Amino acid sequence: MVLRYVFRYDFTVPPKGPAMPARRSTSMTLDAALLDEAKALGVNVSRAAEQGVAAALKAARAEAWKRENAEAIKNYNTWIEENGLPLAEYRVF
Repeated sequence: MVLRYVFRYDFTVPPKGPAMPARRSTSMTLDAALLDEAKALGVNVSRAAEQGVAAALKAARAEAWKRENAEAIKNYNTWIEENGLPLAEYRVF
């Protein structure tokens, strides 16, 4: 058995309760056709952009975590391959 994921946390989950995160105005350039279609369909472009940035950050954080922990994961997987699971004798499945 090889360890594939050690830690998983969804950073895109909105905060609970009435407190909203601080917002800051920004300017961005978008494809004109996408913007026109979004407006025609009633898509909140600011929220959609925010969700896209949140998804990109989630992916970037995951990649950074994998790079930072690659050696530890490799060492753990090697140990498991050589020694087996620590409590394997107690498994009932």
